[in-house]
Amino acid sequence: MTDNFYESIPIFDEFAEAVRPENARPLPDDWAVGFSDVVGSTDAVANGRYKAVNMIGAGVIAAVANALGRRPFPFVFGGDGASFAVSGSDAPAAAAALAAIANFARDEFGLSLRVATIPVREIRAAARDVKITRYGATPHCVYAMFAGGGLAWFEAEAKRGRHALPPAEPGAKPDLSGLSCRWGVAPAKQGVILSLIVSPRGDDPRFGALVDEVVRMAHEAPLDGRPITLASLGVADPMKAIALETKVNAATGASRAKAALSAAMSYLLGVTFHKFKLKAGGFDAALYASDVAANADFRKFDDGLRMTLDCSPAFADALEARLKTAEDYANWGAFRQEAAQLTCFVPSITERGHVHFVDGAGGGYTMAAKAMKARLRGGAAPKTAA
Repeated sequence: MTDNFYESIPIFDEFAEAVRPENARPLPDDWAVGFSDVVGSTDAVANGRYKAVNMIGAGVIAAVANALGRRPFPFVFGGDGASFAVSGSDAPAAAAALAAIANFARDEFGLSLRVATIPVREIRAAARDVKITRYGATPHCVYAMFAGGGLAWFEAEAKRGRHALPPAEPGAKPDLSGLSCRWGVAPAKQGVILSLIVSPRGDDPRFGALVDEVVRMAHEAPLDGRPITLASLGVADPMKAIALETKVNAATGASRAKAALSAAMSYLLGVTFHKFKLKAGGFDAALYASDVAANADFRKFDDGLRMTLDCSPAFADALEARLKTAEDYANWGAFRQEAAQLTCFVPSITERGHVHFVDGAGGGYTMAAKAMKARLRGGAAPKTAA
């Protein structure tokens, strides 16, 4: 049964192994790929709304996961959106969830979310492929890595308006249970938070060796370049966190007053348990915080390498200098800022597989992508947050 394909493939414990194309397995033909991104995310960054953009990107994953009864499926968070793959039998439910969260993004945040899906067989008909590996960030938390060129090709197609999903029915709402944003920004400990995107230019075999080298360089940085650690975890600004979670709670159909009260109570409980390292029932606040840091997705691969690193300016300079020497076969963009931020999907606080999506707090992957596009045009883009 191809429905169980994802759960049947091996899990790699080493990130370097998980991103090697030769280890990736082709998705079954009858699966489907979904894509989403916030239109105008660069303007949202300029207006100080990047946390809301991240909330929508993570919300796509939460909406699809809840629509599928939280069965495991491959996904990747991209900062201003997300991509994923589902079995053919799950494709209708996933598409409905995508359309519903586009409604939510428009109605609650005034943001336009582009959403599209395509069968894997159509990607292969275009001479691209979609392959995946599974990477165990911890024994409890697994992320998917995508290779084969199909995801990147489909993103370009979707941005041309192809394969777009029809709008959801008026009033359709996504199930965003488990989506939260109660952690504050994590200031850089080594000097800067570097958001990095490296993608192949064509099919040059040197690209794989470049990815290996960049991953190795990051591994040699203090704490592997991790931007989220127990020491850096802190609670979010209460007004901002409660306002965002009020919008999420309102998606359930609750009144605005009830949604706000629920968000405030959840925030207060979370802060209290975290501060005093409390335990209750099957929940252990200290263990949960440790898992947040360990499970955070600060590195990933979706036809290209994405990393959010806490590093020194000298390390960032050396990394960018290396990438400049590879510009004949690799495209890249980098952006420096002062802190990282988290958006979380926690289906259960008593299970340890909760996932935490990392991005730079000053624009992160959106600004790194802007820098990459500017480099391709021969222009200049901001290298650091203003």
